[in-house]
Amino acid sequence: MVDKKQLEDFYKENLEEDIIDEISKLKGIELRNACDIYYSSKLAEQISNDSFGIENMDAKYLAEDLIENEPEFFINRKKND
Repeated sequence: MVDKKQLEDFYKENLEEDIIDEISKLKGIELRNACDIYYSSKLAEQISNDSFGIENMDAKYLAEDLIENEPEFFINRKKND
């Protein structure tokens, strides 16, 4: 039987994958670049630390929030860069 911690970790991994996918789609960039952006962001740290319960929010909303609140990751980035 899966314990609660394993289930939470599995859910977070899937959420992170979905956020990265949404960043890639919304900004038209490659997945590896979206992955670098996500794991360099405050959002990734907050999700890792279970801050504010944001791990329970929708991946698309969180990706849009990252794009809006951490624009420095997207300055001078070309689509599919």
